[in-house]
Amino acid sequence: MIRRILAAAITLALAALLLVACWPQLLGLEQTMGVVQLVALRGIAALVAVLAAVLLTLFALLSLRARRFFAGLAVLLLIFAVVSTGVLAIRGFGGGAFQTTADGDLVVLSWNTLGDAPGAEAIASLALENETDVVALPETSHEAGERVRVLMENAGRPMQLLEKRYDTVSKARSTVLLVSTALGEYRIDEEVGSTPTLPSVVAVPVDGSGPTLVAAHPVAPVPGEMENWRDGLAWLAARCDDPDADVIVAGDLNSTIDHWARFGSDVGLASCRDAARAVGAAALGTWPTLMPAVLAAPIDHVLATDAWEPIGFRVVESQDGAGSDHRPILAQLRPASG
Repeated sequence: MIRRILAAAITLALAALLLVACWPQLLGLEQTMGVVQLVALRGIAALVAVLAAVLLTLFALLSLRARRFFAGLAVLLLIFAVVSTGVLAIRGFGGGAFQTTADGDLVVLSWNTLGDAPGAEAIASLALENETDVVALPETSHEAGERVRVLMENAGRPMQLLEKRYDTVSKARSTVLLVSTALGEYRIDEEVGSTPTLPSVVAVPVDGSGPTLVAAHPVAPVPGEMENWRDGLAWLAARCDDPDADVIVAGDLNSTIDHWARFGSDVGLASCRDAARAVGAAALGTWPTLMPAVLAAPIDHVLATDAWEPIGFRVVESQDGAGSDHRPILAQLRPASG
């Protein structure tokens, strides 16, 4: 009798854990320590569940007395794996194809450089190769950002450099934003503040004509920083909900679509749509580069309000050996008016 009660308790506990891991939004746990990290790695979780199910199936075949117990656990794990894979499939493993550039289109590049690790030449080469208009570079020093700007200007694509840094000791506490001069002059909006712990840049057009650009870098959800992480996401959601501006956000958001549920959208952050989700590429991970993109966490994003239509998105895997632990991402945005 006790054995049956214990088996039932273990089965129910596993079912509850898998439910939270699969869809934490249902219980409002998507920003809870532990759950945050687990749901960010849906691909890994699904793979581990399949391997565990295979192992439990072997146990079931070898144990007559506990066969139903092990088989039941294996079924739960397989259901979790199927549902998690289905969620990823809906979000999409595609993308990559950009359309022919039309007037008004913007190409946005974001790359957390892990303290200038790829080098200015590699960053500039990627930006020039893709004819980018906006470049967001979290964890990038002023010196590296200026070198990228000079290289791009020398190649015939002049950019304006804007930055925010909390100190000069750690490059992680510096964020650089490069904006094509063809978009007009931009300035930093000091009134809206920034994200806690790590800086985000908010740039607005001097003449008031053009999108507000945000190079974002909320801190990672690690012990001791959970509240700052939540505050950083709430701050970004407020930028997206600004009724007086159309907004484009690019950067390392240290979060996935799952973590944004409380801001009122299942396809983006507040009033900003996720470009990868819009074109069917939101299941491809950007961190860490040691994992294949299909298993990594999709925590780097380009977001835009309804003034923009995402028409292309690509996770750049060719730079996996460049030194950063993040993959660059590229997005093509078209004015919604056509």
